[in-house]
Amino acid sequence: MRNQTLRIVILVLLVGLAKYAIAEPDPEPGKVSIKSMSVGELEKAADESRGQKDYRKAVEYLQAALRRDPDNAVLYNKLGMTALQMGDLRTARANFQKAVKRNAKYAAAINNIGTTDFMQKNYGSAARYFKKAVALEETTATFHANLGAAWFNQNKLDRAIAEYTRALELDPDVLNQNAKAGTAAQISSPEERARFAYMMAKVYARQGNVEECLRCLRKAKEDGYHDLANVYKDEEFASLRHDSRLWDVVTPPTK
Repeated sequence: MRNQTLRIVILVLLVGLAKYAIAEPDPEPGKVSIKSMSVGELEKAADESRGQKDYRKAVEYLQAALRRDPDNAVLYNKLGMTALQMGDLRTARANFQKAVKRNAKYAAAINNIGTTDFMQKNYGSAARYFKKAVALEETTATFHANLGAAWFNQNKLDRAIAEYTRALELDPDVLNQNAKAGTAAQISSPEERARFAYMMAKVYARQGNVEECLRCLRKAKEDGYHDLANVYKDEEFASLRHDSRLWDVVTPPTK
């Protein structure tokens, strides 16, 4: 009876472990077997799968490629990007770290570690990684935009403005980019764009530029900024509180 119990336990354990095994998928009819594909072919197939949002298939291709080339930092970074797109921040960060371990100057992977920290609201750590990425590749707009977002979330307004300004100089559309099957993650959600617009409204209000201030407030409203009512609390907007043009954008609080 004891031996039978042990066999059952071992069988259960094997079944439980089976889901963690990295198995190569059978080829679809008319397609090349994954076992016969080169590292380059596997990477290309993974990119195509990510572009089609078939993330599980992308993981299979990337894992197969890494079995053939285990020190490939680019593959680890892409595996991290796939996990990030699947919402698995822990796995994403671990893979980005593996990429950086294999290439300490891999700016995209360093930026991506910062992105996982940012998404967990660890803004101080995120800023440190974004700064490292900027130092390695100063002309990459994404890194500046991400650093600006990290500074903004720490209420370091002047630093945030400087980074956003540089990002826009490098790429005027940087804040409107959508997620794609690239190698560097960008913090570019509607919420962040709305926060940026509100921040710029503060800057223009402080400068006395009413027209640009109101334009940015309208943009923040369009993008769904949740704290617009703060225009009647934040000191930067004090001079505008009796301006009917502001009332048209943000309804004054009832007394």
